[in-house]
Amino acid sequence: MNERETLLQLLLERGYREGDFKLASGRQSRFYVNAKPVLLDGRGSAAFARWVLDDLGDLAGGPPVAVGGLELGAVPPAVAVVTLAAERGAAAPAAAFIVRKERKGHGTGQRIEGPLRAEDRVVVLDDVITTGGSTLQAIDAVEELGARVVRVYCLVDRREDHDPRLDRYELRAALRLAELTAAAAGR
Repeated sequence: MNERETLLQLLLERGYREGDFKLASGRQSRFYVNAKPVLLDGRGSAAFARWVLDDLGDLAGGPPVAVGGLELGAVPPAVAVVTLAAERGAAAPAAAFIVRKERKGHGTGQRIEGPLRAEDRVVVLDDVITTGGSTLQAIDAVEELGARVVRVYCLVDRREDHDPRLDRYELRAALRLAELTAAAAGR
């Protein structure tokens, strides 16, 4: 079984539901995808990390310095990607970063945790993208720092009226919602 098949199976078992749901975007949907149970599972996080690292091989300009994104959805996959990169002996991506939804109210008031610097080439990760709003929050924070987003990855792209600003970034999804619904119907 390849990485995408593993992720599809895990999503069907643990993270896909049909019914009437309100999404983070505020929209109503008949389908709910919760990627966290998959990305918090060792098999799921490893499969996603392998898929991302293998796909990064064609990235113009070489591998990114860091991977990360908005808290909570990007944390498990970012840690998995940098851990697997280190195990493979890859020099990059060497670090993960986390974008807070809001600046810290204490200490230095940072919005981004991790060794991200201006001019770094980075990849933004997300678990599920519907409109892209959460992904764009992470991108905006990274760009505000002066780093450059070179690609965006997600486990599932629902493909529902993406914010047009997301079109500026090369978005790659391990799976699309249509693949999940078709696989669920064929069970």
